[in-house]
Order: sequence, then structure tokens, then C-alpha cells
Amino acid sequence: MEQWIEALKPRFRWGNIYPRAGGGARRGETYQFYRIVPPEVMEISVRLGIRDYGKDDIDEAIARFWECVQDLVDEQVDCIVLGGAPISAQLGRARVRQLLDEVQQRHGIPAYAPLEAMIAGLEHLGLRKVAIASRWAGEVNGALAAYLEDAGLEVVGATSRGQWAREAHEMNLEQGMQTALEVAREAVQMAPSAEAILAPGGAALTLHVIPAIEAESGRVAISNLSAEVWNGLVRTKVIEPVHGWGKLLASL
Repeated sequence: MEQWIEALKPRFRWGNIYPRAGGGARRGETYQFYRIVPPEVMEISVRLGIRDYGKDDIDEAIARFWECVQDLVDEQVDCIVLGGAPISAQLGRARVRQLLDEVQQRHGIPAYAPLEAMIAGLEHLGLRKVAIASRWAGEVNGALAAYLEDAGLEVVGATSRGQWAREAHEMNLEQGMQTALEVAREAVQMAPSAEAILAPGGAALTLHVIPAIEAESGRVAISNLSAEVWNGLVRTKVIEPVHGWGKLLASL
């Protein structure tokens, strides 16, 4: 291989199955990712194409999962992430773990999902009681709580703004960031026994929530992205621990 090609080739290829279908504005979907990972890690993404967060919508979209996986395998990715906490929540833990295990068995590639990454991070930190900083409707929150409880965690509170996919994606950048921070602070207040605040959801930027909540409350804060990067890159020693974005990312 020519040295000029080798000089630019990524060291690690991060395969990501984004939940949402096409349409609407796209606001730097890798913007947060490249705030915490080095540039030699390349994200390669495909879209599952969900219409909404309801169980029937997720069941319809997950039929395209293996097509998405094959597209990423063809790109020679080093891991595959099934993105979207509502997807995992509505599928249930047993089915998600089965899909991730089957990717490994078929292709020899490790596969991750945000709620599984959060569970692994919480176990690593020795934390059990969590509050969910959610913008979602009650149905999604219920499925999310059931998933976490299936892993032996105790959900001691969950916020809500009644959002489904449409409402979530109608927020502009500042509205999304402000809402993410508001529900995280609300989760701290409503659940004083919570050891960790979980900030799932990819429609809004959430990385800023982590240092804010940890500085203001002393609780551990974890987002989809921080858990996924810790689980897939830091824990596996692909990259060094990341400082400045919360206790989990800074931990081996």
C-alpha cells in the first residue's frame, strides 16, 4: 500500500447505525463524537430509518438491521453500534443482546448499543440507582425503565416532556441543548437517592450535560455517546481515557 494512503487511513473504523430516516436539517452528527475521540478514529454511518419511537415503528425498522450491518461490514468497520436508546428500549434487553451477539458470531465484529454501554459503565463504577433525564413520552420512558431494571438497576426517577420523534427533531440546536440540561437538573432534584443521572437521546446535543451535572450535584452523569465511547474505545484501550467530559470517560 502506498505510504500516502497509509498516512491518511483511519486507525479505527467506528460503524454507527443511526436511527432516523432522511429529511430535515442535519446538525453535525459527528460534532460531539470528534470532541472526545482522536481524528484517526473514523465514524462510518448508515441509517436504520425509523419513523417514530413507538414499538410498531421500531419493529418495522429493525427488519432493515442486517442490511445496515452488511453495509458496515463491507466498509471494514472495527465495531458496530446500534444507535438510539428508544430502539433498544422498545426491543427489550433480551432481543438487543441477541442481535449484538449474532453480529459477533456472523462477522467477528463487536457490536454495541447505548443502553448496554450505559449498563456496563454503571457496573464498572459500582452504581445501581439511576434517574433518567428524559424528554420522551411515557411509553418510551416505561420501556427504558424496564430495560434498565432487567439489568438489575433501580430506576428512582424519570423526567418527561412528552416528546415523540417529530417533536424531538423540531427543536433547534439551542432548544435541544437547553432542554437536555433542564431535564437533567430536574432529574437531580426529583431523585435525591440517584447515584447517576442518565441523559439518553440523540436528537439534541447532550455532552454538555455531563460536566454540568457532575459539577453542580456531585452525581455521575452519562449520555449515550459517553457510554458508547467508553465501552467501545476506552474500555478496549483503543484510545486513552478522555478527561473533561465526566467520570466514566476518564476511567479505565
